[in-house]
Amino acid sequence: MKRGLYFIACSGMCAAQFAHAQSSVTLYGLLDAGLQYTNNVGKGGSLFRQTTGNVNGSRFGLRGKEDLGGGLGAIFVLEGGFNINNGKSAQDGRLFGRQAFVGLNSTKYGTVTLGRQYDALTDTLIPLSATSINFGDTAFAHPFDNDDMIHSYRLSNTVKYTSLVYSGLKFEAQYAFSNSTDFAVNRAYSAGLAYSKGPLNAGIAYFQLNGTKNTTINSPGALDVNETQANNTAGFVLGADVQRIAGAGVSYEIGKATLGFVYTHTQFQGSTSFGSQNGTVRFDNYELNGKYQVLPQLTFGAEYVFTNGHVTKTSTFGSSPKWNQIGLQTVYSLSKRTDVYLEGVYQHVSGHNFSAFIYNSGGASSTGNQIVGMMGMRARF
Repeated sequence: MKRGLYFIACSGMCAAQFAHAQSSVTLYGLLDAGLQYTNNVGKGGSLFRQTTGNVNGSRFGLRGKEDLGGGLGAIFVLEGGFNINNGKSAQDGRLFGRQAFVGLNSTKYGTVTLGRQYDALTDTLIPLSATSINFGDTAFAHPFDNDDMIHSYRLSNTVKYTSLVYSGLKFEAQYAFSNSTDFAVNRAYSAGLAYSKGPLNAGIAYFQLNGTKNTTINSPGALDVNETQANNTAGFVLGADVQRIAGAGVSYEIGKATLGFVYTHTQFQGSTSFGSQNGTVRFDNYELNGKYQVLPQLTFGAEYVFTNGHVTKTSTFGSSPKWNQIGLQTVYSLSKRTDVYLEGVYQHVSGHNFSAFIYNSGGASSTGNQIVGMMGMRARF
């Protein structure tokens, strides 16, 4: 009898330990702080400042999972961004402004999540770009971040489905509700397809955001006005009745080098940006990028972007601006969690009344040229 009770007690303890092992909650984060120099700011002055998030936005988060049995699991993510220089919350003061979602993960059918999330463009196309989290990210944004390639949009009220990987292919679709009686205003949807096999990675994606230009500050929809302004540099907002982004990209690993090409087309329909007078503003972005691991702890990276713009119904601006942008990066790892970096970005724009404006530079240039130099440190936990 005693042996039986002892066996039952031990079995219960083992079962409890096993169940605990199938569930976990992880605290994680990233800190990015540095110094930045920008020339030609405002009326031609130079700006030297301490910055946060030169490459990656500083953040902290909780990630959890629970095994529900039968190949089904519950997952959640709560992630907030902040300014490391002053401790203030980013994403318009939200506690978990970067991500906040819960969902179910199935080994047979894929994953469904609900909450505040990234769109399919972020998950399927950005990893192929120099704007990916593991490359230049924020510093290498295309002009005005017109195509959201630095994933500055986080969509509220979102349901997202991500498939399993079939022969290297993975599909994703997302829909963000307006949460109002005007169903079509301030909603968003996207879809993407990614392929990965050996050294080859490829992806295509489409994203559409409806009606944010005329939403109120307290809009309950996919993206509110305050957040749109917070996501753009120095208050410059590319507002529109409808924003559409379509893109495709590919990357290939050759030994210690990775080469990539990304194309995106962005259309702002019903926009007043650049004096378009409620017309259309379009951007075609062509990006070449490459990384090379010189040593296990030392990596070089480079990006070249040509952006061809078109503005309809313009008044004070030219109708066909063109941007050329070059970005260089050096990263030296002090450990698996900590590294230091140097970055430089140069931009030249041509077109009547257009000024160079590197994203997160601190201000538009007084001419058609601008240079930004950055150095900093990142720590992960």
